[in-house]
Amino acid sequence: MSKRKAPDNADNLNSDLSDFLIELANYERNVSKNIYKYNAYRKAAGTLAALSYRVKNGEEAKKLPGVGEKIAKKIDEFLQTGKLQKLEKINADGISAPINLMTRVSGIGPSKAKELVDAGIKTLEDLRKNQDKLTHHQKIGLKYFQDFEQKIPREEVRRLETSLKSVIANLDKEYILTICGSYRRGKDESGDIDVLITHPKFTSESMDAKNKGGMLKNIVKHLEKEGIITETISIGNTKFMGVCRDPAESSKPFRRLDIRVTPSDHYYCAVLYFTGSDLFNKNMRAHALKKKFTLNEYTLKHLTLEGLPGNAELITSEEDIFSKLGLPYKKPEERNS
Repeated sequence: MSKRKAPDNADNLNSDLSDFLIELANYERNVSKNIYKYNAYRKAAGTLAALSYRVKNGEEAKKLPGVGEKIAKKIDEFLQTGKLQKLEKINADGISAPINLMTRVSGIGPSKAKELVDAGIKTLEDLRKNQDKLTHHQKIGLKYFQDFEQKIPREEVRRLETSLKSVIANLDKEYILTICGSYRRGKDESGDIDVLITHPKFTSESMDAKNKGGMLKNIVKHLEKEGIITETISIGNTKFMGVCRDPAESSKPFRRLDIRVTPSDHYYCAVLYFTGSDLFNKNMRAHALKKKFTLNEYTLKHLTLEGLPGNAELITSEEDIFSKLGLPYKKPEERNS
């Protein structure tokens, strides 16, 4: 749910190749504003990260999904020289590196980063001296920059999951909570903590916006009381963004936490979507269209003869989604590519 999602480097036999592709992707997003190239580099990086073997050359890589002629040539150049001329030029221009640095601060996007760099703010120390130019979210991102940069070990997420479930069970035992993202996909590390919560009585038809907001605010209030939530970035009717730390682990870094409350009839589409990976989601949506369905984080709908979304299908589990699309069920840990 946070803005930065990169392929996991743990057990990645092509991590150096994925890394330079992510660097190129960040340049295209943050500096060139070329989303097409950004997505292309990200897709190629994700494909390489998911491989169980080491890529030997560009010709071999070119046979993989998302790796075309130009990216294959860059892979050859990197494997042969240990560097990439394009990246060397990018890193030497004096603008790209500080823009990329600024975008690593939670809440700062490419446009804001360029605005800051154009104003002569190029380091974190510069940023600390100019906090009057930052929003509340950006100030928190700067405050916890070092903590947010650190990956979260799986065991730490597991302990926090236990604490979260305990607190909301004390409010109402019927609450259902799932931590999504790379944690649910079985990865050893996570970048942040993405939580989905629902309740059987909370449906898309049963509650108005005010009541939805009341549910989330009540959950957040009790998590604050228990010392789990330490800062609020923003809170709306259905989404909370903030900072957390397990109170029993006071020596640990502070972590980014997103919580969404989702209607129970939308819950499993949301769980599928926020579990990822990005490439897996894209492939699922493409397959759905082939089967005359439209799939998103809310619903699965059959397309009418006119090609318009019809009524939402009844979904009571992730397995229902796979079944209705004629696909064998894939466990979360099988969705990393």
